[in-house]
Amino acid sequence: MKQTKIAIIGAGGLTGKELTKLLAHHPGFELVHVTSNQVNGKHIREVFPDLSHLPNLEFHKHEAPVPKDAGIVLATPNEVSLEKAPEFLGEGRKVIDLSGTFRLHNQSKFEKAYQFPHTKFSLMDQVVFGLPELFREKLKNANFVSNPGCYATSAILPIALLGNLRKEIQGPVIVDAKSGVSGAGGRTEEIKFAYTNVYENFRAYKILTHQHEPEMEEYGFVGSDEKEIHFTPHLLPIYRGILSSIYLTFPKGISIEQVKEKFQTATEKEPFVRLYQTPEEVEIRKVQNTNFLDLGFRIKGNTLVIISALDNLVKGAAGQALQNLNLMYGYPETEGLVTL
Repeated sequence: MKQTKIAIIGAGGLTGKELTKLLAHHPGFELVHVTSNQVNGKHIREVFPDLSHLPNLEFHKHEAPVPKDAGIVLATPNEVSLEKAPEFLGEGRKVIDLSGTFRLHNQSKFEKAYQFPHTKFSLMDQVVFGLPELFREKLKNANFVSNPGCYATSAILPIALLGNLRKEIQGPVIVDAKSGVSGAGGRTEEIKFAYTNVYENFRAYKILTHQHEPEMEEYGFVGSDEKEIHFTPHLLPIYRGILSSIYLTFPKGISIEQVKEKFQTATEKEPFVRLYQTPEEVEIRKVQNTNFLDLGFRIKGNTLVIISALDNLVKGAAGQALQNLNLMYGYPETEGLVTL
């Protein structure tokens, strides 16, 4: 099999490391270039000694030339992606961006959520949101993909899979989510995300101001009237995984059969979405180190509660990126992901 060459810009971070591991075991892709300004010049096996089967590569700076025939994954901060994505697209490359820079189609919402001006907003006409369960056919022909956020994926998919039942939902929708520290700290180590501050502790952060909130609103209700979402993330004293509780209110009672039929129909054809009989069965430990999103639900009166769980570094980031790469380059969608 002829391999497709891939470069990861920003491979030294948590998501870059996870994708490096996945690509090392994928028969169709060859990782040929990695960058990190922090560990420039170091060998990849020196930086990631806990990973096996890594290629013989050294880290370069972000500005270093990239092999001409390589596809690009940007695992970079938002401001870096803003500059690098147009550069690589201008060279005719396929690009997947793991930052939040090209997710929102409303410029004012973006600039309010991310706190900097978006100077390349014209590129939003080209981008495909990288959620295969919703945009699979578009992804097969995409040259520019914006990978979803981890919290956002945990809420968007359960809501979107309700199909036309979403039209009856009354806003606001409440999303109450808990994440391990790898889903909250970004690329830089801050003291508030350090082990000593999460051990034997539990707290909320970015309450009603998190940048994934408008992302949930835009994509959770694609094809339906957009609803307001109130999102509160919490920080768990664990490393990886997200569990979200999603509260949906209907003007009148909704039956278990209606919801179950929607979820069963949707999940039967999706390789990475699993429906459980009860919401109590959905647990972080069942999805850690996998590309699955698990969900379960319960109804009381006119309130539907959905519990979802995923690994923020896999289905919430690198695994979903590989799922998208598989679609973009014509490999089986599950290649390199079903046995992590």
